[in-house]
Amino acid sequence: MKAIAHLTVILVWVSYCGYAQQAATYADSLEKHRENYREEFLKSAGSPLKQEDLSFLRFYAANPKFRLLASFQLTPDAEPFTMATTDGKRAAYVKYGIVSFNVNGKPYRLSVYQSLTLIKMPDYKDYVFIPFRDGTSGKETYGGGRYLDFRLKDFQNGRVTVDFNKAYNPYCAYAEGYSCPIPPRENHLEVRLEAGEKIYGKEH
Repeated sequence: MKAIAHLTVILVWVSYCGYAQQAATYADSLEKHRENYREEFLKSAGSPLKQEDLSFLRFYAANPKFRLLASFQLTPDAEPFTMATTDGKRAAYVKYGIVSFNVNGKPYRLSVYQSLTLIKMPDYKDYVFIPFRDGTSGKETYGGGRYLDFRLKDFQNGRVTVDFNKAYNPYCAYAEGYSCPIPPRENHLEVRLEAGEKIYGKEH
């Protein structure tokens, strides 16, 4: 019995160590992603941030719990519509599909949208995104919601990885004068998604 108990302890420890190593590897990978994210602000001509502003970007710590393998369903019959933006204008989009996933054992779904403007541009024709609000919006995260970006190749065999650790703020979170899509009502979730970018730490 002692040998069996000892073996059980070893197996639990090995399992824990394996999980800890995976979590550390994921955290390193996410930090590289965030470094690239910061650098993009300095490369973009229309960026609202300068080098001295980057220290005010804030994020939740990496949490693999919010990196989810979601099921995906295309919506080929969806009609084009206009999505509200922060400057009062409307932007043309079409619902590309729906992702479904579980958080804390409860099912949720979000719609994926494709811009009818970007689809005409060679570099962005395969770009889709999920604009969303959740239980942290207006508290720890930007009240206007956050975004997740995808390429069409990310959707394979009815599955896609939805990583809320990579959720980011629209430009409107940092400065006035930008036109940012407002997440449609169907993409408002009550669950707190404590992952990704937080409220910008500098007043504007």
